[in-house]
Amino acid sequence: MKMNSKIDMEKITFRNETPADYKAVENLTREAFWNVYKPGCDEHFVLHNFRTRSDFVPELDILMEEKGVLIGHVMFARSEIRLNNGGILPIMTFGPISIAPDFKRKGYGTVLLRHAMQKAKEMNCGALAITGNINFYGKSGFVVAKTKDVFYHADPDADYFLIKELIPGFLDQVKEASGGTFKEPDGYFIDSKQAEEFDSQFPPKEKLSLPGQIFG
Repeated sequence: MKMNSKIDMEKITFRNETPADYKAVENLTREAFWNVYKPGCDEHFVLHNFRTRSDFVPELDILMEEKGVLIGHVMFARSEIRLNNGGILPIMTFGPISIAPDFKRKGYGTVLLRHAMQKAKEMNCGALAITGNINFYGKSGFVVAKTKDVFYHADPDADYFLIKELIPGFLDQVKEASGGTFKEPDGYFIDSKQAEEFDSQFPPKEKLSLPGQIFG
């Protein structure tokens, strides 16, 4: 696995999150996503809720540290592709994947993602699905999912819905079933008022409407 040559991997360590890490990780997630996709963010609330869900994967609740300092985190969830022949194909999805602002756009996100993907493969996860930017995820082998006959429930033509086969040939089952549809686990759909109440527990931050945000 080729890593960014500017990152000293001897200084990087990975470990699973513990309850003692929760607040720091939620704050990291908040800092990583604040004003990125909308004024403020909800990703830290999504993470907070997911930890108690049955589809949360504790083994893939991973922290990345540099010389003992928390700089990244990712969580995974069990999900599925509903096949057109009526079958269900278990896969996983992930996110939020968070990198501390001072470490963004330096390759750390790719380092964390590839480490976590290898761990998922070791757990016999056949494929990963995600909505995201192909320019980032494509570097780690993700492709537009519709090219594999897997379609996003809310937008079957979506170029931002991506998939990565971890076990070679795993997605052949989708083609044999004449395609399939993916929808994120329910834990990703939240109540905005509850998210606001949760965010009030953190230090105040200014919400800004910025160019490039997806949601108003």
